[in-house]
Amino acid sequence: MKRFLPHIALTLVICQMLLMLVSWLFSAAYPTSGVRSLLSAEGLRWLMGHFSDLLATPLLVWIVLCSIAWGCLSRSCLLHRPTNYRERRAQFMALLLLGIIVGVMVLLTATPHAVLLSAVGGLWPSPFSASLVPVIAFSVTLISAFYGMVSGRFENISAVYDVVLQGICQGAPWLLFYVLVIQIYESFRFVLP
Repeated sequence: MKRFLPHIALTLVICQMLLMLVSWLFSAAYPTSGVRSLLSAEGLRWLMGHFSDLLATPLLVWIVLCSIAWGCLSRSCLLHRPTNYRERRAQFMALLLLGIIVGVMVLLTATPHAVLLSAVGGLWPSPFSASLVPVIAFSVTLISAFYGMVSGRFENISAVYDVVLQGICQGAPWLLFYVLVIQIYESFRFVLP
């Protein structure tokens, strides 16, 4: 799969360039069609001026946080069967930590006038639903790091830091494809109002 990813990325870049060229040609050939050109003054202002705004979505944050969580989870070996007393004790303590996190989330959502409920008292949409993916990713990261420290897989805080960075490195291809796909999608939306 890794050998195909560069070709897919190049294909997405070529598609973006073709969209720019085709939008320019089509808007010049059929000026009353309503198609806007990405190579016009308006299109270039939109492309340059809104680039960061188009990418700054919750999905980008979710990709980064899930990459960090996956790095910690995979390197801590939390999901593997424990082989010795220290790993069984670490797994038990990780389950206790999970119970505490779930208990806190229940208190923040299930009690009357809970903080994370919407103004009308619902879960969807609410601050709880908006923060669900980040809370899960943070919880997985915290529990995995805790398990790794207790089980001895992570010797010190520097090892945890390295694992978090490794998770970000593992998620880097997703970030590149996110940028390319969002740019093409938003360009289509600009060209075809």
